[in-house]
Amino acid sequence: MIATINLEGIWEFQLDGEKQGFQKSLNDTIALPGTTSYARKGKRNQAAHEGSLTDEYEFEGWAWFSRTVDIPEELASSNVMLYLERTRVTTVWIDGVELGTQNTLCAPHLYNVTGHLAKGVHTITVRVDNTNYPTKGGHMTSRDTQTNWNGITGRMELQFYRAAYLDEVRTFPNIADRSVTVKAKLIGASEGVLSVSAASVNSTSQHEAAMRTYPVSGSEFEFIYPLGEDALLWSEWAPNLYKLKLELKQADAVTDVHESLLGLRQFKAEGGDFTINGAKTFLRGKHDGLIFPLTGFAPTTVEEWLEVLGTAKSFGINHYRFHTCCPPEAAFEAADRLGIYMEPELPFWGTVTDETYENHNETEQQYLIQEGYRMLQAFANHPSFVMMSLGNELWGSKERIDNILKGYKAYDHRPLYTQGSNNFQFVPVILEHEDFYCGVRFSRDRLIRGSYAMCDAPLGHVQTGPQGTMKDYDDAIIPQSLDSVDSVNKETDGGTIQIQYGTEAKTVKADAAEGELVPHIPVVSHEIGQFQIYPDFNEITKYTGPLKARNFEMFKQRLEEKGLDHLAEKYHISSGHLAVESYKEELEAAFRSKHLAGFQLLDLQDFSGQGTALVGVLDAFMDSKGLISAEEWRTFCSDAVLLARFPKYNYLSDERFEASVQLRYLRPVPLSGFKLQWELKAEDLPLASGEAIASVSGSGEFVDICQIEFSMPSVSSMTKTTLHLRIAGTDIRKSYELWIYPNHIEVDKSGVSLFEELTDEAAALLEQGERVVIMPKLKQLQNTIEGTYCVDFWCYPMFRSISESMNKPVPVGTMGLLIDHEHPLFKYFPSEMHSTEPWRQIVENSRSIILDGTDKELQPMVQTIDNFERNHKLGMVFECRVGNGSLLVCVLDAEQAGETVEGRQFLHSMFHYVRSDDFHPQANLELSKVRELLA
Repeated sequence: MIATINLEGIWEFQLDGEKQGFQKSLNDTIALPGTTSYARKGKRNQAAHEGSLTDEYEFEGWAWFSRTVDIPEELASSNVMLYLERTRVTTVWIDGVELGTQNTLCAPHLYNVTGHLAKGVHTITVRVDNTNYPTKGGHMTSRDTQTNWNGITGRMELQFYRAAYLDEVRTFPNIADRSVTVKAKLIGASEGVLSVSAASVNSTSQHEAAMRTYPVSGSEFEFIYPLGEDALLWSEWAPNLYKLKLELKQADAVTDVHESLLGLRQFKAEGGDFTINGAKTFLRGKHDGLIFPLTGFAPTTVEEWLEVLGTAKSFGINHYRFHTCCPPEAAFEAADRLGIYMEPELPFWGTVTDETYENHNETEQQYLIQEGYRMLQAFANHPSFVMMSLGNELWGSKERIDNILKGYKAYDHRPLYTQGSNNFQFVPVILEHEDFYCGVRFSRDRLIRGSYAMCDAPLGHVQTGPQGTMKDYDDAIIPQSLDSVDSVNKETDGGTIQIQYGTEAKTVKADAAEGELVPHIPVVSHEIGQFQIYPDFNEITKYTGPLKARNFEMFKQRLEEKGLDHLAEKYHISSGHLAVESYKEELEAAFRSKHLAGFQLLDLQDFSGQGTALVGVLDAFMDSKGLISAEEWRTFCSDAVLLARFPKYNYLSDERFEASVQLRYLRPVPLSGFKLQWELKAEDLPLASGEAIASVSGSGEFVDICQIEFSMPSVSSMTKTTLHLRIAGTDIRKSYELWIYPNHIEVDKSGVSLFEELTDEAAALLEQGERVVIMPKLKQLQNTIEGTYCVDFWCYPMFRSISESMNKPVPVGTMGLLIDHEHPLFKYFPSEMHSTEPWRQIVENSRSIILDGTDKELQPMVQTIDNFERNHKLGMVFECRVGNGSLLVCVLDAEQAGETVEGRQFLHSMFHYVRSDDFHPQANLELSKVRELLA
């Protein structure tokens, strides 16, 4: 390329929603690059989407953009390309002459306009259509993510070349001999001479390769350029880059210069592991759907992506999976500079078909296949582009999918390929030409993540109740006894199965795999987490761009209508802290699994669509919610994670505590003779301590450090302690909360009028001014919600609807507890405002009464947080004045709860409270209302 003319600036413009055609006099102007919505063009959208953000200037149809350009004489005879970095379906005219249409969603639109731009002024017209797609486009066009925008983003320019120039330059690094193989096309000449040089950038040490010259001939050529024995390698730990420069000469005159970034690296699948330059790595991934609420489209500058990816990296992330989308080039360059492993995905979420399928669409299939080649051509030179997926949760022809993989691998062996993310769901397969497997299970019960939707049951261990930190997925990945595992999905019926398909349900063919599926390639756990957090309504004011949080406004209004808006911030904080603890267990279970090669979170940040899934510890802007710091998150999500494995969190005085301490070490620098220090503390009081010495030789090791054994100290009251682990002289640390209870806890019910229902006797006692406790039989109650410890999965409205459409049980849909922890009820059962492990078995043996319509003064001491669709006022434990008496209602199976030490401790505290002078409820309820609530 010898020159460019920047086309950014003001263009004439007109919306054409009815697709009437070009008007000679366009009636408006717009700044490009940008989108029609970002420029606030068109009719204002009055809709309010409950399940996603609302585009205030949503537009679908044709948009016309036109401007003049003055071509100087010295460029008039050049070869010319019109480059539009990112857009939709475009058609281009120059001076009224139509030059063609392009429809890639993932790669730049590049038009050869040679011969149409002589010296002087010319008019360039571009029509952008955001309706006529060959495929639905996944998250490239989804309203749930970056929206189905219309416009042109990123670089817009005319690129000028001399008669001879280079095209399709591809670089293939070879770490064995520290060289790079360059493949390219020579256009406009049959031969030439290349001068090649390379110098390191983004490195702490400098290195420059010797310049070499290569004669080239023919339309396609390749050569090997040595970088030198001391050339720097690229990895997540040392993202060393080279600026590679190719100068094409004809008769000693430079006719073209091509510059690109090069990373010398080898990302491989070796057995069940990923390696980078021979060192094992573990993918700590996150999902990305190109959600950018301030613009509604993905950024195209390296600086913006450095901020986004840098935030993720500060939380220990080293891998990005782009759900049915591909980011712009700036994202790959930022990942190159930060050392993040990127996995773009074809923009497809559906069924891959061939001619044997009734609804086969060969045009769509060919488009998607070609889109993959366009992505490889545009971005695969980036060292960060290490993986590629064919789509999300695909079904259909396994033969066609495998054949597509085969073609891609023959064309470009640099990335590793997978058939897709969680393909075939309940009946997964591993295909011949895929390099790694990404999914959530290997059969119905062989689960490799900790949480699932009810429609995908069975649920995961985080939802059903870990009593400690022993869980891993090794036996689910490679079973010790294949005979004990279901190899065929039990829910198939006549060769079909119902699955979750996007935000709906779908019936598909279910070809069960023959025999037991045992992976021989790396396994990545798909979309782990999805722990919902109640909305933070303070976030609404942050939506200053074209996307508005009208969904948040709807949720806020619902809460206000229920008279619970004063609790919104507490709901957010309490559900958020429980979600953080759930993520900790989810991630640690992954790190504990030796046969797992990585995970992909859904997500570190909120997902604004698909029902509004507020599942992140960061909001949609990648800003912290204040629930956990990046430093603390890295204690369980980084390249060095300490793991203490013990069976439970609750202990009696003098009970033996045993834990094995392990280290999942993924750093390249050995740790020889490191010292592990551990200490059990109650606040600042040391209770037990010790140390151990161990060694680790390098990345990928799973080190058994030591066994911790001691007797818990004797306590006279329930005591929260923290087990601290630290490797001396490093940033590697971990902590776990443990609870100790006094021995011989007595549940003393004496002096308490205890009933299972509101009998006439109970009513009479209340009228006489007595104290009454009602612990109703759970099965007798109608006006209640089931007790569950974990926060709701993903988003209640979406999965309620899916479960209903599949005729499966709907999710419970609650989001942990809001505890009035300073209330005297908890004098002998000290608690946080949010759910913690002492509450797990208590909650699982409880229900919560729906208290809608009761006075604001009736504030349960233990309230279950409901989701933003229902917003029920839910009371597990509440108190009130009834007539002259005092009533406490606790909806708990005392017999079941009493089988645990924590349950007995809670009941002990509750009955002590009822007998104490502190028991004097402030809220009033009529006897008839109490009868109604307990019906």
